[in-house]
Amino acid sequence: IEDIVEPTALLGSNTSTLPITGLATGVKRQEDFIGIHFFSPVDKMPLVEIIRGEKTSDEALARVFDYVQAIRKTPIVVNDSRGFFTSRVIGTFINEAIAMLAEGIEPATIEQAGLQAGYPAAPLQLSDELNLTLMQKIRKETAEAAKAEGKELPADPAGEVINTMVDKFDRKGKLGGAGFYDYADGKRTGLWSGLRENFGSKELDVPFQDLIERMLFIEAIETQKCFDEGVLLTTADANIGSIMGIGFPAWTGGVSQYIQGYEGGQAGFVARAEELAAKYGERFTPPASLR
Repeated sequence: IEDIVEPTALLGSNTSTLPITGLATGVKRQEDFIGIHFFSPVDKMPLVEIIRGEKTSDEALARVFDYVQAIRKTPIVVNDSRGFFTSRVIGTFINEAIAMLAEGIEPATIEQAGLQAGYPAAPLQLSDELNLTLMQKIRKETAEAAKAEGKELPADPAGEVINTMVDKFDRKGKLGGAGFYDYADGKRTGLWSGLRENFGSKELDVPFQDLIERMLFIEAIETQKCFDEGVLLTTADANIGSIMGIGFPAWTGGVSQYIQGYEGGQAGFVARAEELAAKYGERFTPPASLR
């Protein structure tokens, strides 16, 4: 494309997950290559996540920032990482909900927990809208990238559920007409009855509040990891991006503010995270930077 556009034109990618630094190796002017991540539906979503690759210049960043403001969108700026900030964090929310399904928690209870937490869309509904095939593809690419770096991602129940839904039952999401929900003429008609048959359903034996906080905490913990890795640079970008881009409940003030505003402040958040880690797994272990 750089042989077609003006030599001073910026080269932007709207990818939601692929690292910008890697994509930039395919062009000559790597300093002019930058991530410009819009959110769907573009006409309604106010946020644009600007991703700076390793070789993106200050000038390119400034020009894109001005461009985003000129089209009356709200920009946040993050450094490069697979999934950047927003996709990484919302992915943990979706995975946690699907993990609950694998635990045999009633699907409608999972959806109700998401709505009572304050999310604009219930997690299984959101998964269908994002497309299970796309989620499966992203998970595969992430695992392959980790393996190339000598890392091995732990097996997780959410991935097994997604693979079963797509590969065994051919239920790929709303676009395919069947996912966690049934559809008629493109409209949801109800949760698929096969969820209970194939993933189990039991009487809720944990506090309902745990389900709510598992969703909120897992996103907050991933956000803190983004700070620790230098992906996120400001608390304002974390809070604004989480509410405007990925539907983190607005009552919290944003994903970072949720940590500070939790009962007992940051120390209270850490104590509760440790309780969740003991009950549900080490993914809830609070990062050292919060202690």
